[in-house]
Amino acid sequence: QGLLSILRKLKSTPDQEVRILLLGLDNGGKTTLLKQLASEDISHITPTQGFNIKSVQSQGFKLNVWDIGGQRKIRPYWRNYFENTDVLIYVIDSADRKRFEETGQELAELLDEEKLSGVPVLIFANKQDLLTAAPASEIAEGLNLHTIRDRMWQIQSCSALTGEGIQEGMNWVCKSVNSKKK
Repeated sequence: QGLLSILRKLKSTPDQEVRILLLGLDNGGKTTLLKQLASEDISHITPTQGFNIKSVQSQGFKLNVWDIGGQRKIRPYWRNYFENTDVLIYVIDSADRKRFEETGQELAELLDEEKLSGVPVLIFANKQDLLTAAPASEIAEGLNLHTIRDRMWQIQSCSALTGEGIQEGMNWVCKSVNSKKK
């Protein structure tokens, strides 16, 4: 039973598809998170190769997932997936401090995308089960989240591995979608 089946009841219009973009650097935990949401077996995750966009449809949600970072040359293709996005979920490996700057730049670029303007963003500060993880508050500061004025945003500490914090984050997603659709 994936989380999405529970969340479906929270949507103001259950039949309307909610399009979620799930992005982040490689190794941030997106696939693990996806499996928490869509309840696939978490132990068989294959790393995404090349230009690999996973689309998952579950319980009236459509999730498009891919790694950002690195491959500049395929960037232009992404824009095709930005259309009609209801919520952006951005996943960060809280324990990988060496990449905070990179992940911050990527997020800033996404927030500048014309097709994503005004789209609510949830930042999952993932891997909080690791002792070396930075707290969400520190990450929020490092990413200058407080300067975001043109959309709703939320940072949620979580562990995709244990499932901790995921429900809270997704509840926020549903709330923001409901208020945006009205």
